[in-house]
Amino acid sequence: MSQEEIAERIGVTRQAVAKWEKGNALPCIVNCILLAELFDVSLNDFVNYDSKQTGIPIPSKSRHYLGTVTMNDHGQIVLPKKAKETMEYKTGDVLVVLGDCNPLTAGIVLLSSEVFFHLAGQSKVRLSEDKQLSNN
Repeated sequence: MSQEEIAERIGVTRQAVAKWEKGNALPCIVNCILLAELFDVSLNDFVNYDSKQTGIPIPSKSRHYLGTVTMNDHGQIVLPKKAKETMEYKTGDVLVVLGDCNPLTAGIVLLSSEVFFHLAGQSKVRLSEDKQLSNN
């Protein structure tokens, strides 16, 4: 986002945003709240997060660092306690494993089967609607 876009969205001048970026001024608490909401991060992370210390940018409110795991000889992993608690996973929950093999974004995602099949069902409905529209 440009300085102009940020300024317009939170109701300040572009010059104010420029001063914040340069470190010549700090936003008031109200503007910090608006900026945290604009960038979808918690207010605490917005005002206290030290990316130099962690080496990663401020995380979105809905995204969390949940720990690390080591794969065993059988290809199995154990989810960290923090991951299970944050995601509210319980014994017996069925998770869908999705993968991305692109070298720049490679990784896996675990998604509850309820969410996956709900989203897949919506996609199926959308595809059906699109097909009907194209036939008309």
